[in-house]
Amino acid sequence: MREMLRQYELVERVKAYDPDADEAMLNRAYVYTVQKHGTQKRASGDPYFSHPVEVAGLMTDLKLDQETIVTALLHDTVEDTLATIDDIQRNFGPDVARLVDGVTKLSKIEQMPENERAAENLRKFLLAMSEDLRVLLVKLADRLHNMRTLHFISKPEKRQRIARETMDIYAPLAERVGMYEYMREMQLLAFEQLEPLAYATITGRLAQIRSEEGGQVDEIAYRMKQVLADAGLQVEVSGREKHPYSIWRKMAERHVNFEQITDIMAFRILTDSEEDCYRALGVLHRNWPMIPGRFKDYISTPKSNGYRSLHTALVYRNSMRAEVQIRTHEMHRTNEFGLAAHWAYKQGGTTPDGQVGWLRDLIEVLDQAQDAEELLENAKLAIYQDRIFAFTPKGALYQLPKGATPVDFAFAVHTDLGAQAVGAKINGRHMPLRTPLANGDVVEIIKGNDSEPQLSWLSFVATAKARASIRRFVRLREREEAIETGEDLYESIIARMPGKVGKKALNAALKRLDMADADTLMHAIGEARISEREVMEALVPGSAAELPDDSFWQAPERRVRIRGLTRGSEFELAECCHPVPGDRIVGIRDGKIVNVHTIDCLTLAKESGEDWIDLSWDPRTDGATGRLKVILYNRPGTLAEMTGIFAANHVNISHLALQSRDERFGHYIVDIEVRDLAHLTRNISALRASDAVAQAERI
Repeated sequence: MREMLRQYELVERVKAYDPDADEAMLNRAYVYTVQKHGTQKRASGDPYFSHPVEVAGLMTDLKLDQETIVTALLHDTVEDTLATIDDIQRNFGPDVARLVDGVTKLSKIEQMPENERAAENLRKFLLAMSEDLRVLLVKLADRLHNMRTLHFISKPEKRQRIARETMDIYAPLAERVGMYEYMREMQLLAFEQLEPLAYATITGRLAQIRSEEGGQVDEIAYRMKQVLADAGLQVEVSGREKHPYSIWRKMAERHVNFEQITDIMAFRILTDSEEDCYRALGVLHRNWPMIPGRFKDYISTPKSNGYRSLHTALVYRNSMRAEVQIRTHEMHRTNEFGLAAHWAYKQGGTTPDGQVGWLRDLIEVLDQAQDAEELLENAKLAIYQDRIFAFTPKGALYQLPKGATPVDFAFAVHTDLGAQAVGAKINGRHMPLRTPLANGDVVEIIKGNDSEPQLSWLSFVATAKARASIRRFVRLREREEAIETGEDLYESIIARMPGKVGKKALNAALKRLDMADADTLMHAIGEARISEREVMEALVPGSAAELPDDSFWQAPERRVRIRGLTRGSEFELAECCHPVPGDRIVGIRDGKIVNVHTIDCLTLAKESGEDWIDLSWDPRTDGATGRLKVILYNRPGTLAEMTGIFAANHVNISHLALQSRDERFGHYIVDIEVRDLAHLTRNISALRASDAVAQAERI
């Protein structure tokens, strides 16, 4: 570890790139943090103030403005000493006080349970970032220095927790703002703690390769430089083995061992101009075969964090593969330090708007998460960086994660467009909404004015924004539908009771059931969380005992009516997707019969969009058959519990088939008669809540 920066060295560093910096304020901040932290010690035994001084040093490496340097020096004083934000403002001004407060807010929740603490940490972090991105830069430097000294912490579980949080949150955030140097070092240090055996094996194997093969990397780099020089290009070429964590991730993804990884060498070529980047690419491809599918042009279409480079992979010799990045010197600086490069003092602290659009989406997700688990799930989806590019018909570019669908695309364009999506054209062809998008796809969203997001979309969307929006819409709609269903059931209950039931009896029932209002009761009835007998007893104690058991609800014979068919047309509900009222539906004509499918049925992908018939449910339809796949734990009573759940939720089982059974599980296909999609969804939710059920999903 290098010796701690002295006061005059820190000031000299800042003055070297910003001669107009306020030297007196820098000196005051250095002295202030030394005095306030006093005799406090770190786990390493070093004085505590060595940490903020080193974080400030990291900020000078990035040539950041004096307010950021001072914030780095003071970032722990409010949390760990008697200093207050008012003290900071009085001594260093409102801008520094605001930044210090932003970083401090992230650190006051260490005592919370792990998931809650991580979620709350992330929430406050992102909100502070949205106000001033320099908060993020200081926090990333703070986390990087803490990771460098993590091995001094004696408790393994604490090291593991910090390393996991770094891997899950801070390294992806560093990548998201283009600070790849920080990202790689954080991942390497976290990897060492989380997978010590794998870390030791891979780093040892890399060292062995270096000793056995000598200067092979240098040899290839020299040969590339020579070939490019012969073509009239003056470039810098550097080579290295790939990052140990990158190798580990590739081994896990491909399910291979180290010896089967053939592309462990990576090379970087720096040129003087963008034109030279493309010329160098052509020279390399003429001299060595390229590996198909591995070329990416991030110069013409930069990543959302501003990253620009050409990527290719070559077969050098003897099936040896080498990854190559080609970029200008200026691109390289921006790529390694990303957003920080735009906060350098000479830029005046302005940040390109396009680089933080993802952050605004993430802030929107914060308001829609129901709990800590959901927040973390959405945040991880939003900040991981494996991206594809898709276009609107007018040419607007949107970056989405791999696996994204037209639904994700629609929500990326606008929340309202996502909510109203009923179909999509990909490259001019009608395709199901669950179709994964490919790089360069042109996507046109077809919308309906009265449409709403569907619960089934959660099974295939890939973005946090889409997932959070769908859950919010579904929660609101399910509550409204449950209340409406509950009101209908309530009317049928009181119609079968002896005597008239009025408002006075309802108010008394609410008190007996400890419910706040009538909507709460109707919601409980609609979700089958309270039985009809319980409602009767609450309204008029003793009334349910006077009624025979067969007076309670029985599923009626189902009548299905469809709108949008020509006179005389016959229809069948498709066996592949089993649509029920509430699903959006289309028809495919097969002779005289029209097969009715849900809008996102995979079968539709095989049909031309021009053959679709736009259909809708007739309001007089009172239900249909939904098909479920249910996996029960193989122990006595689980089948009875499943059928009991259906009975409690007012459905008839029209078909039950055991597909397979082993020592642990029984796999069943179940057809149930339901009123609508909401009724079907409530039954699935009830199944998933049962200890007898390992898995339940709609087919």
